[in-house]
Amino acid sequence: MADIITSDAHGVLAVSDNPIIPFIEGDGTGVDIWPAAKLVLDAAAKKYGKTIEWKEVLAGEKAFKEIGNWLPDETVDTFRSHLIGIKGPLTTPIGGGFRSLNVALRQILDLYVCLRPVRWFKGVPSPVLHPEYVDMVIFRENTEDVYSGLELEAGTAEAEKLRGYLHDTFGWDIREMSGIGIKPISKEGSERLIRASLKYALDHGRKSVTLVHKGNIMKFTEGYFMKLGYQLVRDEFSDTHVGWDDCGGDPGDKILVKDSIADITLQQVLTRAQEFDVIATMNLNGDYLSDALAAQVGGIGIAPGANINYVTGHGIFEATHGTAPKYAGQDKVNPGSVLLSGVLMFEHLGWQDAADDIVRALEATIADKVVTYDFARLMQGATEVKCSEFASAIVDRL
Repeated sequence: MADIITSDAHGVLAVSDNPIIPFIEGDGTGVDIWPAAKLVLDAAAKKYGKTIEWKEVLAGEKAFKEIGNWLPDETVDTFRSHLIGIKGPLTTPIGGGFRSLNVALRQILDLYVCLRPVRWFKGVPSPVLHPEYVDMVIFRENTEDVYSGLELEAGTAEAEKLRGYLHDTFGWDIREMSGIGIKPISKEGSERLIRASLKYALDHGRKSVTLVHKGNIMKFTEGYFMKLGYQLVRDEFSDTHVGWDDCGGDPGDKILVKDSIADITLQQVLTRAQEFDVIATMNLNGDYLSDALAAQVGGIGIAPGANINYVTGHGIFEATHGTAPKYAGQDKVNPGSVLLSGVLMFEHLGWQDAADDIVRALEATIADKVVTYDFARLMQGATEVKCSEFASAIVDRL
């Protein structure tokens, strides 16, 4: 009998060999990539005597067409009660509704960590000389910063009222007809994100954590984030971690915690990729970094993502790319992003052996140059296969 995943007071999951896991197929190419990913996930789980009972829930275009709601309450409630879920890409409604269904799910369920591991798989075409140097894990804060949606439209009465208040109260001169956004960076939001990154580095044998920020300019938001990070190391992690200033850059046998300005970071992940390991940063910086790094290792088509609350145990694992509707139903696109998000999900469930098997099988498939069109057009001697055929080839190599 299938069981709902549960967690204890510390967010530690209890997972049976037959869990119920909700999924959203996704819009556009979701109809192609989700069945392909599911085929591999099921095969890898079965190898270890595990069976997933998949429970479909609706969101995006499919939900709107069937019940007239882009994000039904039932979907949110199911993710909340079942703790763990996975989803394909979703369309952002145009002209009304949610600014982003993905952001809405993260904020409603307080999934404060956007986890983006970025690494290269041997044989994947890359625009850089040494993609193998890229092996980073990004912890991107999900609930604050300019991405949190606190904005006022230029020319509205609300924007003018705020503009006038800021002038009268603080002497801030903001031009007329300005859109205005608020950038909150809180102690609670920053500490729980950075705490998760520090724990991850410890649990996974990583060597360093880099706090990426623009605190040289935004001193009381991004600079605050950096200061909170270093203080957290001193207060809670001094036995296992040490800040750069407290060790002169020589951590000994501890994990080094350092910081880097956001703009130079985007340069150095290209020129000195080996110096970065775990990265903790705010929402907008994390968005830029994760996509820029994905480009170095083959593109967002194979970039996984997870949105996690480590306190409650909730997690939604998702494809990080868009819906690509022009390719929908053609059985053509690469299912790697949602498949590798499933690998992250398996790791989160404690199914490490099954997760490792999928990665090895994926690497073997790519090494044999059996790939979808996006890689085939960049590789000499490749065998181009359909999305479903790529999944079958991975299963053959499990």
